[in-house]
Amino acid sequence: MTAIDPSWLRAHPLPIPAADDDKSQRGTVQVVGGCSEVPGAVLLAGEAALRAGAGKLRLATVRSAAFHLALAVPEALVVALDETEEGLIAPGAARALLSRLNRCTALLLGPGMMGAGAEALVGALLGGLEPGVGIVLDAGALNELASHPEPLRRHAGRTVVTPHAGEMASILGIPKEEVSADPLAAARRAAEALGAVVAMKGSHTWVVAPDGQALSCDHGMVGLATSGSGDTLAGIVAGLLARGTDPVQATAWAVWMHAEAGHRLARRRGPLGFLARELLAEVPAIMADLSARAG
Repeated sequence: MTAIDPSWLRAHPLPIPAADDDKSQRGTVQVVGGCSEVPGAVLLAGEAALRAGAGKLRLATVRSAAFHLALAVPEALVVALDETEEGLIAPGAARALLSRLNRCTALLLGPGMMGAGAEALVGALLGGLEPGVGIVLDAGALNELASHPEPLRRHAGRTVVTPHAGEMASILGIPKEEVSADPLAAARRAAEALGAVVAMKGSHTWVVAPDGQALSCDHGMVGLATSGSGDTLAGIVAGLLARGTDPVQATAWAVWMHAEAGHRLARRRGPLGFLARELLAEVPAIMADLSARAG
């Protein structure tokens, strides 16, 4: 078992942009998610991608939230998607997105996404997207994946899923208690079934590749168990993928930096009560510290 720690990260450095690279060369992240009740999840994930060094950001969410999201994240291009009467992304929204997706280098699906239609939307987007784009699935995009893995498996070698124990139980169709009893076994099973890198989230997080490679991070802490924290982690992964980082490496870096951000906030503010959005401003300094030591 390989431990994710500063030594491992320094031995597996992130791609370093050249001094004359422009933003396009650091990649474009497209985040799709949200609903009228949870529009902020897309904001958290998108800002996290930029904090991880992605060059450009595009956000897509329900029409009723899109204008407000564009004002809250002026760095992003925002696409307004048709929505249902319940304030969810409409089933036909995939048609408006597919032509845009092949222009991005990383796609994050699921933050704040709710409703039974999420599965069909995810399937349509993954089925219509040309392989080669880095893909992260989180939250609402994880439902029923194991029973319909074919669209995701089209992108084998470029995909990451980021479930907590409850979401993993849904993916595998087993009780949550079974996942909690042996999270590594659950992660291995899901990675093989989906052909994806799995970040099995918890106070101890496991990163498992489809070939069985497994890494372990015990750097987590209790303050990270807060609303929106998972959205920030998924966004960091997407941002690193957009920069050209290998999926296993991107996931390992994201998991450790996310945990370290919590520790830095805890030292200044206390172990509980900091907000998920406060994690984001910590990421550039953490990344710079590790990269400087790697050099």
